[in-house]
Amino acid sequence: MEDELNPSELGTQSYWQEAYSKELRNFEQHGDTGEVWFGEDSALRVIECICNCGIEKNAPIIDLGCGNGYTLLELAREGFTNLLGVDYCTEAIDLAQKVCNAEFPSLRFQVFDIVNDDISKLGSKFSVIHDKGTYDAIGLCPDNAKINRLKYMDQVYSMLEDNGIFVITSCNWTEEELKKQFSEKFKVKQVIPSPQFKFGGKVGSVVSSVVFVKQ
Repeated sequence: MEDELNPSELGTQSYWQEAYSKELRNFEQHGDTGEVWFGEDSALRVIECICNCGIEKNAPIIDLGCGNGYTLLELAREGFTNLLGVDYCTEAIDLAQKVCNAEFPSLRFQVFDIVNDDISKLGSKFSVIHDKGTYDAIGLCPDNAKINRLKYMDQVYSMLEDNGIFVITSCNWTEEELKKQFSEKFKVKQVIPSPQFKFGGKVGSVVSSVVFVKQ
């Protein structure tokens, strides 16, 4: 495994509860749907990838750490019908439900902690598991980050159908680090290209998006 990330308040549930409480108030008062983490361009690249992977429109798809529900809302607009968003913050679930309800009231959201909850609560395995930032937050947790990352990997592996795909986007881990960390249980199906920058003679990306399948 790689060296652990430096702990941050971004790895605490209290930080996200406060952040989504604020976004929920802003939505209720001003109609502001909240921030799209890592930007809309990054999210839309992932959505395009899922659309092009041959996934049936009624296949079960879960968004881990769904936040305001943006990814599932866009997938619903693409015709996907069996969508579930989970987050360990009740405030995020409340926000997602309110944001999505007007256009897609059938979208399902549920409070669920990917590290600590039993996956039987979700009711089924999934053809697509999507994560944008949740693994990052786990890695930033001040307590037991490595242990929790390993739990996360076990949970995702158990939740994924044998022929399903796991799509992860990270701003804290590089493409190569993600490949290495998940290599015991998953193999790379494809890498979703991200815009690159050059600094100090080195080339990098702001985010890394990798699509995995089970080993």
